[in-house]
Amino acid sequence: MRASRWPSFTPPRRTLGGTVESAAASPRKRHALQLFEGLPPRYDRTGAVMSFGQDPRWRAAMVNAVDPRPGQRILDVATGTGMVARALAARGAIVTALDQSAAMLAVARAHAPANVTFVQGEAERLPFADASFDALTFTYLLRYVDDPAATLAELARVVKPGGRIGMVEFGAPGNPVLKALWRIHTRVGLPLIGRLISPAWYEVGRFLGPNIEQFHTAHPDLAALWRAAGVAEVDARPMSFGAGLVMSGVRDGHGA
Repeated sequence: MRASRWPSFTPPRRTLGGTVESAAASPRKRHALQLFEGLPPRYDRTGAVMSFGQDPRWRAAMVNAVDPRPGQRILDVATGTGMVARALAARGAIVTALDQSAAMLAVARAHAPANVTFVQGEAERLPFADASFDALTFTYLLRYVDDPAATLAELARVVKPGGRIGMVEFGAPGNPVLKALWRIHTRVGLPLIGRLISPAWYEVGRFLGPNIEQFHTAHPDLAALWRAAGVAEVDARPMSFGAGLVMSGVRDGHGA
């Protein structure tokens, strides 16, 4: 059995909005922090609109893939406004929900049941000992970190061997016709929808399409990243004609 330890990490600092930001935050990280600071009040509803109602389906599919059981301790990383955390808690799990944004967590706390605990922190430096949780979920995370492989290893570190890990992420369709339609939606439709809501959402809408495509171009084999991080039995399930991606796997017993 591996000895439990608390990871060492650079002490974080907080932005004016209360968001955790590591002392050595990169331009990518700073941009992500700034991009999402003004979104929490309409986050759930607008996210559903921008995905044509598909985002809740993707999250539900991830929860089913993780298959939470009553009494399990589950960590939900990048919890945002707590949608996945609430779904896990509804199945009887004891949930720890982590996000770097104080504004997001404030919204999440307002709607959370008693079996959800909130922690402000970063996915790259989790403040938990090895093998602390029975399962782990994360949503729309890897596009916003500098080193997805290292972040996946850090997520896997806190899961017990045999524990399930699940992810929701945006995808990009492989079919050329569907991809052309997807590009029109992400390059034109999302900014237009965002502009109707607020300047902050306009910036998100303008950012998402290129960011999603760049991420999948840079990391064409996400399953290999998962296996290298110590996750076995990796399953990748494209949803909504490839616009969504649900992945799951099992923490192996050998470490990353």
